[in-house]
Amino acid sequence: MYAVVRNYSGAGAKKLVDLLEKHKADVEALIRKVPGLMSYTLLRSGDGGVSVTVCKDKAGADESLKVARDWIQKNAPNTGASPPAVTEGSVIVQIK
Repeated sequence: MYAVVRNYSGAGAKKLVDLLEKHKADVEALIRKVPGLMSYTLLRSGDGGVSVTVCKDKAGADESLKVARDWIQKNAPNTGASPPAVTEGSVIVQIK
């Protein structure tokens, strides 16, 4: 398994997360199409939000990054949010 964490913070991040929440059905529909998707979580943080995507392999995680970037460029260009800080790697332990 492979995971990618996107941390949206700084100027415009709260506005972006508000927009993602408003369009959560669209976001969910897009993320569900990612090959090998195992789980997806979007949560609010103190200064924006964090998403965690777990896929069967790195190719799926890479596709999730592309899908997220494309959606934001198309639907949220005026939020002023900076690109997220991205952390990714092989999953060592996952508890369900």
